[in-house]
Amino acid sequence: MKLNNKIGVIVDSFKSGVREGLIKAKQAGADGVQIYAVSGEMDPAALNPQQRRELRKYIGSLGLEVSALCGDLGGHGFQDRAANRAKVEQSKRIMDLALDLGSPIVTTHIGIIPEDKNSEVYAALHDACTELGNYAKSVNAYFAIETGPETAAHLKQFLDSLPTNGVSVNFDPANMAMVTGDDPVQGVYLLKDYIVHTHAKDGVRLRSIDPRDVYGFYGYEGMNHAHIAEMAEQGEAFREVPLGKGSVDFDSYFQALQDIGYEGYLTIEREVGENPEEDIRNAVQFIKQYRS
Repeated sequence: MKLNNKIGVIVDSFKSGVREGLIKAKQAGADGVQIYAVSGEMDPAALNPQQRRELRKYIGSLGLEVSALCGDLGGHGFQDRAANRAKVEQSKRIMDLALDLGSPIVTTHIGIIPEDKNSEVYAALHDACTELGNYAKSVNAYFAIETGPETAAHLKQFLDSLPTNGVSVNFDPANMAMVTGDDPVQGVYLLKDYIVHTHAKDGVRLRSIDPRDVYGFYGYEGMNHAHIAEMAEQGEAFREVPLGKGSVDFDSYFQALQDIGYEGYLTIEREVGENPEEDIRNAVQFIKQYRS
């Protein structure tokens, strides 16, 4: 097996601001970057057309490209119909920004997909994703749901029910391994028609946990409001660890991505750790082993 996929880095993992994070990503050996674009300096409302052109030019001058933007709006994703109008419109503006920066992909968490297809939460999610998918399709782009809150099989059922593939998948093997205990390798084969972006991340599951305690759920009073990163670093149920140090079988995982013909980015995400910059550099080298 010889990987040909480009390597990305989530700029925000450096915790040093966008411009410095871009430089650090280049120094780490990345080909591209993913950037959070919800608030602050990357809020679409804060960037006029000229600033967007200048940022894209600057990223290109570093020899980088944008693999995706992260448009995770928090809360319960799109489970709350009353909040969805504003969230859907904001998501569309993040998509516009992504396209201006040269990427057709926005990754997001939509909230846990309920088992009950007749529930109001399922209907709210489905309606929002239908609108987002139609918009993405109209501009030749994708909103990519991050894996983790539910099994790959259940996510596929939901995606199959949507009218387009404008809503697709950002495949994160660690989230699956840490939270649902689902097999990332089988997940790749199940979701092969939808994977447009991936996160290179690793983790271990220490005990069974209700996904609602991690990601929240509209109307679920037992939600643990601790930040997911804190749970991943100090939690008793799961831990995020440096790439190659956890339970994700990367030999089989990368082989599965090759088997389905995935040619997109492997984007390194490091949400925890005392020295994320060193972990990211090591992660780039870990992936490069498979490219040589």
